Amino acid sequence: MTADLVIPADLLPADGRFGSGPSKIRPEAVDELAAAGRTLLGTSHRQAPVKHLVARIRAGLRELYALPDGYEVVLGNGGSTTFWDIAVSSLIDRRSAHGNFGEFSAKFAAAAKAAPYLQEPVVTSAPMGSIALPEPVDGVDLYAWAHNETSTGAIAPVSRIPADGLTVIDGTSAAGGVPVDISQTDVYYFAPQKNLGSDGGLWIALLSPAALDRVRRIAASDRWIPPTLSLATAVDNSVKDQTYNTPAVATLLLLANQLDWLNTSGGLAFAGARTSESSKRLYAWAEATEGPTPFVADPALRSPVIGTIDFADDIDAAWLATTLRRNGIVDTDPYRSLGRNQLRIGMFVNVDPDDITALTRCLDYLLERRG
Repeated sequence: MTADLVIPADLLPADGRFGSGPSKIRPEAVDELAAAGRTLLGTSHRQAPVKHLVARIRAGLRELYALPDGYEVVLGNGGSTTFWDIAVSSLIDRRSAHGNFGEFSAKFAAAAKAAPYLQEPVVTSAPMGSIALPEPVDGVDLYAWAHNETSTGAIAPVSRIPADGLTVIDGTSAAGGVPVDISQTDVYYFAPQKNLGSDGGLWIALLSPAALDRVRRIAASDRWIPPTLSLATAVDNSVKDQTYNTPAVATLLLLANQLDWLNTSGGLAFAGARTSESSKRLYAWAEATEGPTPFVADPALRSPVIGTIDFADDIDAAWLATTLRRNGIVDTDPYRSLGRNQLRIGMFVNVDPDDITALTRCLDYLLERRG
């Protein structure tokens, strides 16, 4: 294959960032960050300017999700990976049930299994590229799955399991780009480095009154919970518009700017229409072109924000990703442990649908010249 193939400039997207996280950040957010560099960065997170920033984020999320009465916006440091440990420490009472249909849903189940004070979790699994939801089980007090499985590009419905227990949803790659009814969840948690147009290292959770009650009850029990994994501690700090320990102020500022943009543009309806348009273009191209095929076979389960495209055996997807990168189109590689001959395309709300169309034209150009 041609090692240094140059894609004509008129075919290239205006912005070549298609990563599945971290993802494209809007220039306007970077501009606000630069403007605040001398006044906000490097200042105390316990003082009014940063607390006002946290308040802006909490208000923006409350507006974006039209939070029902009694729900609380809580945030802390560490990202969604940390939140699995927080949930194991502060949300699961005795036993959890998990839908496992990808790398990230499996990791939450593994964290629950490793906790010595919890019973063995119930895990309902499905092959990669499909979905699995937990089923009602006596004695289970928390049901968990991913809204959007970032590793495979499969999206699952979000509705309460008809049983006693909290419904806890990992919204990391869906949040801010896929509409959801938060009243169907007790905890909807995510990180801001995807649709929410910021950097990683922060977790955010939208907690129902039932979840808040659970958090308080476990915190008052004899279970030992490190302060950094205490959801009760995070709640107490969040209602004061601060985090328990020092946050990355730049991450907060980027997130606040993105929330302002989303809410003034039409909220989740706007975001969902934009990601749906991008994904429609990608999947239509894959179905109409010889060689590529959508990895998620069922169109109803195909993510609007993460597109995974398999390629025929005679097409080297790794070569495609490498050649795209040489031409300024970056981060289209598949998830590292999935082991498939595929590309994975981030179609988050900051990605212009026209850039998805341009990407498909670039792929057509490479496929015609790969020999």
